[in-house]
This record gives sequence, C-alpha cells and structure tokens, in this order.
Amino acid sequence: MRVAMIGTGYVGLVSGACFADFGHVVTCIDKDPSKIERLGRGEIPIFEPGLDDLVARNVREGRLFFTLDGAQAIKDADAVFIAVGTPTRRGDGHADLSYVYAAAEEIAGLIEGFTVVVTKSTVPVGTGDEVEAIIKKTNPKAQFAVVSNPEFLREGAAIEDFKRPDRVVVGTEDERAQAVMRELYRPLSLNETPIVFTGRRTSELIKYAANEMADLCEKVGADVQQVARGIGLDKRIGGKFLNAGPGYGGSCFPKDTIALVRTAQQYGAPVKLIETTVAVNDARKKAMAEKVAAVLGTDDLTGKTIGVLGVTFKPNTDDMRDAPSLDILPALLAKGARVQAFDPEGAKEAAHMMPGVSFVAGPYEAAQDADALVIITEWDQFRALDLERLKTLLKAPVVVDLRNVYKPAEMVRAGFTYASIGRGA
Repeated sequence: MRVAMIGTGYVGLVSGACFADFGHVVTCIDKDPSKIERLGRGEIPIFEPGLDDLVARNVREGRLFFTLDGAQAIKDADAVFIAVGTPTRRGDGHADLSYVYAAAEEIAGLIEGFTVVVTKSTVPVGTGDEVEAIIKKTNPKAQFAVVSNPEFLREGAAIEDFKRPDRVVVGTEDERAQAVMRELYRPLSLNETPIVFTGRRTSELIKYAANEMADLCEKVGADVQQVARGIGLDKRIGGKFLNAGPGYGGSCFPKDTIALVRTAQQYGAPVKLIETTVAVNDARKKAMAEKVAAVLGTDDLTGKTIGVLGVTFKPNTDDMRDAPSLDILPALLAKGARVQAFDPEGAKEAAHMMPGVSFVAGPYEAAQDADALVIITEWDQFRALDLERLKTLLKAPVVVDLRNVYKPAEMVRAGFTYASIGRGA
C-alpha cells in the first residue's frame, strides 16, 4: 500500500519507518527544509535506538522517501496520516490543533479516489469530526473517511512498541476504511495482535483515558466499555508504570493530561483525579530540589557543588520536553549551588535550556568534587557505578537517588549517606 505521513516528528518518523519496514511504500512530508535535508543525508533528528538503521534500510530498498512537497504522494496514497504536533495552547491549556487542521485543508485539495485520512497525532475527542468537516468544506466531491488511530509509543522502545504492540486501536465505522487499516496492519497478524475497531470518538478518548471516564464518555458520545478494553490491553499499565520518581515528563503525557482536563471541563464532566495528578506532578518536580537541600542539611547551597546523572525525561531518548530536570536543576541553581551534569544523549539540547548548568563528559566527571550526586534519569550505565570510585571523587559520600536505582542497605554498607524516593531515610 502507499502511505503519506504528514509530519516527521517523533510519531511520524517512527511510524513511517515501521510501515515501510512492513513493506508499504511511505513518503514522509514536512515543511521544515533543514529537517528534510538532514533526513535525506541519513541524519536522524531524534535519538531513538535502532531508528537510524531502520530508516537507512528502507530508504536504500526504495520504500521510504522524504519530501517538502507531498502533493503527489498524497494523491497516490491509500492512507494519509496526520502526525503533526499538538502542543498545549498558551492561555487555556487546550491542545493546539492548528497544525492538524492546516494539514486537513491541504489534504482536501489533493486526494484522488477513495482515501483514508488518519489522525495519528494525539487529539482531543471530536477532532476527527472537525477534520472531516474541513475536508468536506474544502472539497465537497472528495471520497474519503477520517479514521482515528492513536499511537502508544514509548520513547526509547518505540520501534518494538510499533512492531509488537499490545493492540492497535482504529476508530471508524466505515467498512472501506476498516479494510484499508486491516491491510496496513496485516503484518502484525503473525503476532496475533488484536485490532480494536471502535467509533471514532471512542478511539480518540482511549488515548487520553484513565479513571473517572464514564461520565465523560456519556457527555461526548463515546463507549466506556470499549475505552476500558482499549486501556486494559496496554501492558504499560502495571508495575513498571508505577515506579517512584521525581515526576513525569515527556512529549505526550504532560500535555495529554492537561488537554484531557480541559476537554472534560468543557463538557461539564470534570476529572478530579487527573486534575489532582497534574497539580501533584508539578509540585513534585519542584520539591525535588528541596529534598536535595534537606539531605545536605541546609537550604542555602551557596558554595555547594551538585553532580547530576541524567537530564532527559526518561532513558534511551534525547527528549527534554517537560523533563523533571528542567524544574530541579534551575531550583538548585537558585539556591546558590553549582550544578555539573552528565546525560548520554540529552546534554546538547539541555545546555540550551539550562545555560547555568555545566555539562561534563561522564558520570564520574559529574561526581568530581561534588557535595552530593543526584540521579534523575535511570540510564543503564548508571545502574552499576563503581561505588568505591564514587566515594573517592565526591567531597562527601552523599547520593540522592530520585529513581531508586540502588538498594538502601547496599549504599549504607558502602559508606554512603543515601536518600531515595518512598523508602524512608
């Protein structure tokens, strides 16, 4: 099948490369000339393990293309995916859908024959209706169906998540569109991956959904039982998802929770649990600097050096969006501390966002002459540090482990003052 993927950000690039690896012919479209030039040279603008090899292989084998002008690709496509950004809108917290709607208008004037238009971006409930209305208004003769196909990709494991998902959610009641989507995802049948077909609004809500959904489902016209099934098939909801830490971040979860709160308020069905989650998360990230200061026994960190391991919001990515470090490190600087940090992939981006922080070449350099070492991101290489070497490098053997990487008894035996999350002093 022929696929046009509008947007070469995280979701668009990973999805496009994986669809190409399934054997489909995929053209990825973006309006950013520098991004398309880099991709044309084989340079991947994001860090995702294995993505560079996946892209290179499919480009080499003639299944994956990148372009600024997607007119022909959209005309030829069986399915056109909208995978553009939906950032939080300034002022009111709603998702900014201007890029989605602009893409819909562009698609409308180009599609020929029956075409499935798929919203892959995370969008509030009802967005598919608006996309459909835009296409009908722009091109009344267009033959198309708008489908919701939310993504459930974890940064750092996105290729595995796409190729071996717990489930694929497809929101459409159009039989022709269902046939196209089945064919697109047919390679997953070898893994017996369930494809959950729902109404479009139900599909949109599955991406956002958590508790307190029944009232909201009634208000917006979604099916709470189908929402529950779509959530229940997600293996991410379990022990690993509940690990303690300094707060959540990333490209999706922070803005999605805020957008869900705004949507629920708009429909008169407030989701108090999620509202509280957002507020607690914001407060938690800010409180982590207080925790470090408390371990050192002083709120004034003037003259103190704090070593930091990891600044990205999670390991195996270079993504700094809403990373807890963006609250923690500036708060430490504001208390007078000197901060020296190491991250395997995020340092370049983080340096622009936190100019007061010194970035160093490795974990032991971050510990050098520091009054405390703080673990913010649980990269694998931080899991088996040479504790004796750390003790010789640190001014005092103090470790504040915000990811519970180490066992308290082990650290105490090694001679450290050790603080972690939710495990006592």
